Amino acid sequence: MNVTEGAPSPMNFDQIAALVVLVGVVAVLIHGRIRSDVAALSAAAALLLLGVIRPVEVQGAFASPAVIALASLFVIAYAIELSGLLGLMIRQATKMCARLGEKGLWLVIGLCGAVGGFLNNTPIVVLAAPVIRDVAASIGLSPKRFLMPLSYVTVMGGLLTLIGTSTNLLVNDMARNAGQPTFGLFEITPVGLCVAGAGAVYLYLFGVRLLPKGDIIPSTSAPIPLGEARGHEGGAGDAVLGDVALFSAADRPLQFGKALTSLAVFVAVVAAAAFGAAPISAAAFAGAVSLILLRVISAEEAYAGLRPDVLLLIAGMVVVGMSIEVTGLAAAGSEFLIGFIRPFGPLAALIILYGVTLVATEFLSNAAVAVLVTPIAVALAESLGVDPRPFLVAVMMAASAAFATPFGYQTNVLVFQMGGYSYMDFVRLGVPLNLVTWIAAMIAIPVFFPF
Repeated sequence: MNVTEGAPSPMNFDQIAALVVLVGVVAVLIHGRIRSDVAALSAAAALLLLGVIRPVEVQGAFASPAVIALASLFVIAYAIELSGLLGLMIRQATKMCARLGEKGLWLVIGLCGAVGGFLNNTPIVVLAAPVIRDVAASIGLSPKRFLMPLSYVTVMGGLLTLIGTSTNLLVNDMARNAGQPTFGLFEITPVGLCVAGAGAVYLYLFGVRLLPKGDIIPSTSAPIPLGEARGHEGGAGDAVLGDVALFSAADRPLQFGKALTSLAVFVAVVAAAAFGAAPISAAAFAGAVSLILLRVISAEEAYAGLRPDVLLLIAGMVVVGMSIEVTGLAAAGSEFLIGFIRPFGPLAALIILYGVTLVATEFLSNAAVAVLVTPIAVALAESLGVDPRPFLVAVMMAASAAFATPFGYQTNVLVFQMGGYSYMDFVRLGVPLNLVTWIAAMIAIPVFFPF
């Protein structure tokens, strides 16, 4: 029997193995019974044992610029937290809320979003959520009107810079592996501002009306150091993080010298990356080491702030992403999409890619979605003969836009418990927010990143 011209070629062993491992890890992440980092490492080990990925490629994943940059930024952020600077900012915000009332609460939420563009958003929400809750109650307003917007705005703040969320760094790293030029620190900021701005306006004008009023469920958990609160950004496997004890705020007294030094180092890292003096991974690594040498943070405290579960999850998923690319599955997937999308052009491809990424992020960790979709995004753009950068920015935006479920993002889990929300509260407020940010992204991305 002759094979007709244009028929798909049969899959080889490596492609079958990579696909089986991919389906397996996705199923495990959706099921949520096994930790996401363990699932990702197990998938990487299986690919290595089956010969789909070589040891040198696994080593490269664990030493990738994204992992180095994230580890270093975690240490710097933890130093800022331990110095009491973050707590001081929250305390000052509390005083402002007492004077301005409801507008003050919204202003604090906006400030948390801005800070989320540079620091990990989990400690921000951990410290700010009790403040929002208590101040809202003290002025006779339901905290339910503000806690969910706090999580959403802080998540959207991560869209403002390349270091705002691990997703952005990971997409940037995967694009580099695919031969694409890397992004600058503030290159995605115009798009992020448009998306976050549209989302914030929606929350301010309509969010209050869509959220129920009611009493809050009080937290009785004992304070623990934030460095001991484990979990990663996003994913159904984070349902275990519903235990409020994992998120108790640890406000610390201000140590002026350490706060000033850690802030100066952080500003220097951002400036070095922004002006191209050094890659973000190199600048952040140098900054983290300098904080230890300057005795702002001890080596033990630096290790405590590393969050190895996040780093290992990302490294493991980078290996899975590599297998999709090196075996040709990414190219095959893009060819399938091209056959459907080609008549509609690159804008339709961008819209569909964003939607696929958005839906996947509601069920998987954003790290998993980033490494799975990024190679397909690059191959899709190249097949259409257009610049891959708008597609990469779409993946960055959509992979962090997990608003429709309480377990789509770590900060959602926190406010879900603290505010006593129902699952449908997130659906009621989050689905329209997904649509608003989707539309905003589709307008902004082609303007700032033309095809």
